Amino acid sequence: MATDQTVNGDAPEDPEDLLPEESVLSLDEYLDMHTAVGHRTRYEILYRLVHSGAMSPKELEAALDIDDSTLHYHLNKLVDVGLVEKRQRTERGQDGLYTYYRATVYGEVTLTDGVDALIRGEQAFGAMYDSSTS
Repeated sequence: MATDQTVNGDAPEDPEDLLPEESVLSLDEYLDMHTAVGHRTRYEILYRLVHSGAMSPKELEAALDIDDSTLHYHLNKLVDVGLVEKRQRTERGQDGLYTYYRATVYGEVTLTDGVDALIRGEQAFGAMYDSSTS
């Protein structure tokens, strides 16, 4: 699979060659993560979890103003691709388990170095291409 051929200098011809030799994830798994966060509701869920910390489904429903079934559909997508993890614990004085969700390391990196970085960079991009400052 690995080749020594490159396109434009340092970039390998085959994008799969960007992965480390013993990569934990496949290229398809990385792409699935980016696809998942490309949906606005899933982006907003991940954004809340990265910037606010772990949250229960009730807290997420209230913050996003969405219904329970819609929330769980999108949470399951984020969990399936590894951006979010579901945790359960017993809270003192409660019967049963308390469920909460938190962003994984992959979720944090995908958000902060992906979409959030693009949004933050908009001003810099605008300044580079603003013809009125020439």
